[in-house]
Amino acid sequence: MAENETGVTGRVRTSIRNSGMAQREIAHHIGLDETKLSKALNGTRRFHPEELTSLADITGVTVNWLLSGSDETHGPSVPPPPMALPTRHPENNEHAQKRRSIIEAAWWLFARRGFSAVRIADIAYACSLSTAAIHYYFSGKREIFAEALRYSIKLAFDRQIAELHSITDPVRRLKRLIELQLPAGERGSAEFSIWLQTWADVAVDSSGKENHAQGYRRWFKTVEDAIVQGQEAGAFVVVPSDELAMELTCLIDGLGIKVLTGMLTSDQMYRHIESFIDRNIVLEQGSPQ
Repeated sequence: MAENETGVTGRVRTSIRNSGMAQREIAHHIGLDETKLSKALNGTRRFHPEELTSLADITGVTVNWLLSGSDETHGPSVPPPPMALPTRHPENNEHAQKRRSIIEAAWWLFARRGFSAVRIADIAYACSLSTAAIHYYFSGKREIFAEALRYSIKLAFDRQIAELHSITDPVRRLKRLIELQLPAGERGSAEFSIWLQTWADVAVDSSGKENHAQGYRRWFKTVEDAIVQGQEAGAFVVVPSDELAMELTCLIDGLGIKVLTGMLTSDQMYRHIESFIDRNIVLEQGSPQ
């Protein structure tokens, strides 16, 4: 990245400049009034967490980089290894933007229709490109799907970093971490759909196993770290953190499948998880540690 400025505002300016997009275009894409974006860039208004997430998405950087200047800073969410983030290519901003648009369009199509039902022609139509242009950037549908999973990992990481860095209470932080990953709303359901399809794919085809494992290990470690922080603060029971993380993530995975198949709502899912946390992880006041 060329000529980085310091501070969150400076790095946002850098990300916008390096994206090759006009400021008004960025504002439109993230659903923010251009005047509000200008005020934030001038330092007279703070960026909200969801705005940072959208900015990172459209400009191709991570929220972690916007906040800290590094993709590797270990904050409230464990950084994904480079292999688990969208692949970077030595190309100009125009090509990078087209590549991101292809991945995002494909991500939505895969999530809504399923991998097998989506054709390269469908992806090309969704992002107003030719099939030849899609093949210029990607060897085939399998490579695009692998990038769609990396895109999901980046979305989750960005959201967690943007939201959790200001929450100090360990109970609130753990519950908010889980809430951020619910298959709620169109985007949350789409993200969980990509994960569910990846699990099913890896079960019968090992070619995508490492891509999946890299992302899932990051998620598991983020949950475990949140539990360890709660234990160190005296708020959580002293039980091996990896065991608690395993039980909690398995519960999330299973309930998420029930939400996607219409057996539960995302609100019901969250109430089940919150109850599990309160009963099995949070230390009751006055209880011996």
